[in-house]
Amino acid sequence: MEYASDPAFCHVCGTRLVLREQPEDGPEPWCATCGAWRYPGFSVGCSMIVYHPDGKRILTIDQYGKHGILVAGYVARGEDLESTVRREVLEETGLELDSVEFNASRFYEPSNTLMANFVCRATGAEARANPGEVDRLRWVPVADVLGRMPDGSLAQWFVRHHLESVGLA
Repeated sequence: MEYASDPAFCHVCGTRLVLREQPEDGPEPWCATCGAWRYPGFSVGCSMIVYHPDGKRILTIDQYGKHGILVAGYVARGEDLESTVRREVLEETGLELDSVEFNASRFYEPSNTLMANFVCRATGAEARANPGEVDRLRWVPVADVLGRMPDGSLAQWFVRHHLESVGLA
């Protein structure tokens, strides 16, 4: 039987977890009943830097009250990262992708999510905001994109990391 995902209790048997010294990792949650480590769980998501086919513009979206962010979504159980990237971009913007390359990853504490970021190139330029998913989208010139993103946001960090790695920032 699976128990609720309260991190203070074992998800298998429901016993309260205790911190115990794990030889390689330091203090970690331990279930004395199961005799097993119960490492904290987290979600996995992807965000995408989507280039226009001309390579001169990057797609930004407005979604859930946030402006100038990247297309992003959660990885479904059993799904690989590259499939998530293609699915989310298609669902939110109607765009298909020509290429998908890993950029960087960072843990995003507010949603307890490991975010993997990818750099992609769209096969076409006709992006459309999927109602209920995306409020607005726009192609932004590469030279202007960092200034149009929320300061200090994870999206801005991913884009800066990418642009620096290719000598554009």
